[in-house]
Amino acid sequence: MVRLIRMRRRGGFTLIEIMVVVLIIGILLAIAFPVFGRARETARTKSCMKNLRQISDAKEQYAMEFKKQEGDPVAFANLVPMYLKRMPECPSSGTYDPKLVGEKPTCTIEGHEL
Repeated sequence: MVRLIRMRRRGGFTLIEIMVVVLIIGILLAIAFPVFGRARETARTKSCMKNLRQISDAKEQYAMEFKKQEGDPVAFANLVPMYLKRMPECPSSGTYDPKLVGEKPTCTIEGHEL
């Protein structure tokens, strides 16, 4: 009579299987973090450009209403709150300069421009 010996296999994962899963997750995270950082910076740049466009539009309205000529100075005190609800803030902590009438406003952060 042949006895069949059954080997009991315990449930669960081996150490190697767990290490492979952790390695795969680590690789995926290493790929994902730089992508998220670039996406965040792109969103900040676009938001800054939107603010610059609003400043430019407000400056044009101010210049037309007060009959300002190209080259006349413009200050934010002339634009807020009449043409802008509030002073815009750069999402990357830059500062805005409205420039002269006829010039594009600028931001101190490189790459944030109209």
